[in-house]
Amino acid sequence: MTTTPRQWLAAVLALCCTAAAGAQQRPLVVELFTSEGCSSCPPAEAYIGELSKRADVVALAFHVDYWDELGWRDRFELAQSVERQNIYARNLHHLSVYTPQLVIDGRFDAVGADGSAVARALAAQRTSVPLRVALHDAEVRIDIGAQPQSPHCDVLLVAYLHHALSAIGRGENAGRNLEEFNIVREIRTLGAWKGDPKDFRVPTASLPRDATDLAVLIQPSGQGPMLGAAVHALR
Repeated sequence: MTTTPRQWLAAVLALCCTAAAGAQQRPLVVELFTSEGCSSCPPAEAYIGELSKRADVVALAFHVDYWDELGWRDRFELAQSVERQNIYARNLHHLSVYTPQLVIDGRFDAVGADGSAVARALAAQRTSVPLRVALHDAEVRIDIGAQPQSPHCDVLLVAYLHHALSAIGRGENAGRNLEEFNIVREIRTLGAWKGDPKDFRVPTASLPRDATDLAVLIQPSGQGPMLGAAVHALR
């Protein structure tokens, strides 16, 4: 069969469109490890608030508990946050953990509100595994497409509270009213993904009552560099 110039051009345009769709960038994942008891953390919290407005960033604040000894218990602290930070410390070859720490895309870390580190990461290409998150009939539906030769990954659901104000009574921030953003309330491993199409269903009633939004992260087991990320509002 003879191909006309018009048919050839249409085929080329279709191929280009397919390639562009496949190369669509995913959001950059920025994880802040923070505490209400840390006097250096409020500027980093404000920076997460700025990043939370961007469509090309998934910004999450993980509150830790090891500042409690100074007299103030962070109401948003999670043992899961400490565990996650400890794994990153091993992966990044740090001798100890610290706040405020930004972990960027699971690849490297920076101190506090380091906008230059985030800007460099945003400038890099970030292709994504096929990932779709939706709400339907009081259920979170997560659909992951095929991507051959992908590493063994964990599919993580992170429920978070978009915004809060906290009056601090003791510790390094005593007397301050802290504004906090994208506060993680639960980290849940939904299962594994090995490159084959897969779906997960999560009842919204099973999520923390104060969660307003959720993020889905696809991350190689052991908290390797991110491969997929998406967010969705719960309300």
